[in-house]
Amino acid sequence: MILFEAAPSFLGFATYAAIVAIVASIAAAAVRVLRGPSLSDRVLALDMIGLLSVSFIAVVAIASHQEVLLDAAIALALVSFLGTVAFARFIERRGEGDA
Repeated sequence: MILFEAAPSFLGFATYAAIVAIVASIAAAAVRVLRGPSLSDRVLALDMIGLLSVSFIAVVAIASHQEVLLDAAIALALVSFLGTVAFARFIERRGEGDA
């Protein structure tokens, strides 16, 4: 699987830059998951990691010219959204019991 063209182009540079930025953002969000002061901060960071993973898959799909990866990105986005909703309901119900 060849990810990028042999000849340098703006699209090749942009995809490399996007991958580096996405990986750095995932690392920063992982730090927030591990050190987050509250549960809601950790849930938000997990949602951000899901969104960044979808972005990463989309950039790789563009770079490698494999459209099938976009289907995987869409499926991951749906699962990530449902997970975030489930976490939000959990936090909401947990908050009602504390009051």
